[in-house]
Amino acid sequence: MPTTLRIALLAGLLALLSNLAVIGFIYDMVSDRELAEELAQETFVRAYRGIRAMNPETKLSTWLFGIARNVARESLRARVRANRHVDLENKSVLDLSDNEPIPVDRLLSKELNELIRRALEALDEDKRVVFTLKVFHQCSYEEIAAITGFSLAKLKTDLHRARAEMRRRIKPYAGVGYEV
Repeated sequence: MPTTLRIALLAGLLALLSNLAVIGFIYDMVSDRELAEELAQETFVRAYRGIRAMNPETKLSTWLFGIARNVARESLRARVRANRHVDLENKSVLDLSDNEPIPVDRLLSKELNELIRRALEALDEDKRVVFTLKVFHQCSYEEIAAITGFSLAKLKTDLHRARAEMRRRIKPYAGVGYEV
């Protein structure tokens, strides 16, 4: 295989992996898959527009997660403003029925995912971002500090408190000996 083709394939693979990581990170913040995909696109558009401003010493993933964090924050703020009003004329607001039966295993998985999502949403934003980056995306403390702008001491404290709070919220459902 020619070198240029290998480089192009590697670049495509890296772009795909970056996209999946960014979507996952944003999803952990906004809890909506379609919205996370839209916000990931916005993240990459902003990254493309601002590539010249990127510090050459910064890792690309750190820079992308920083942009993604800002895009997700803006979206959350906009959603809070938009959700202040409920249109009771909209029939979908009043239709709360679900007629599809759910198998037990899907139900349990769905309940666990919902429990984790609610526990994440209950964390304040700083703790949620630090927890998500460390636990779900396995970023180093230095990468998290670069993405968030937090000191190492603050992010270690936030991570410790986030883990304790997640553990406290999930433990009653997970059984004895479960570790977060």
